[in-house]
Amino acid sequence: MAFNINQFKSELVGGGARPTLFQCQITNPVNQTADIKVPFMVRAAGIPESSVGQYSVPYFGRQVKYAGDRIFADWTVTVINDEDFAIRNAMEEWMNFINSHDSNSRGLPQQYKSNGQITQFSKDGSVLRTYIFEGMFPIAIDGIQMDWSATDSIEEFSITFQYDLWRVEGNTGVPTT
Repeated sequence: MAFNINQFKSELVGGGARPTLFQCQITNPVNQTADIKVPFMVRAAGIPESSVGQYSVPYFGRQVKYAGDRIFADWTVTVINDEDFAIRNAMEEWMNFINSHDSNSRGLPQQYKSNGQITQFSKDGSVLRTYIFEGMFPIAIDGIQMDWSATDSIEEFSITFQYDLWRVEGNTGVPTT
């Protein structure tokens, strides 16, 4: 029934999930020194996308569509940079292990792939959902822009990860009935 505020309110029993109530954990397999800071310094991240590819089979001038393979999009987090550069240093070391700057040597996947997670909390602090990223590794660390006019601000940078798959662990939301 459209335009019924009472029905709308009855459907939004939890008052809506809040995008500010989250925490990330990233396990760096090469340098774990900054892992403890990650939950506090990751300022922004997203619940992962979910999509399935498709393919078409032509038949008498028409396209019959079928579901294809699952596609896992990149995952990007935004990090607040502290003066110790702990997270950035650890991430740069991780990427250098994957493919070094000077010798072009490479680490083995079982040595550089790791796991990460993002947890969504309810307004009372309980866990609503936790997404686990398996086989994760960084593919890009954004630069940090220096700017004399950037007063009253803190440095930030983004890290983009690739991963094999994601899954939901534990709670899958608060029951609505």
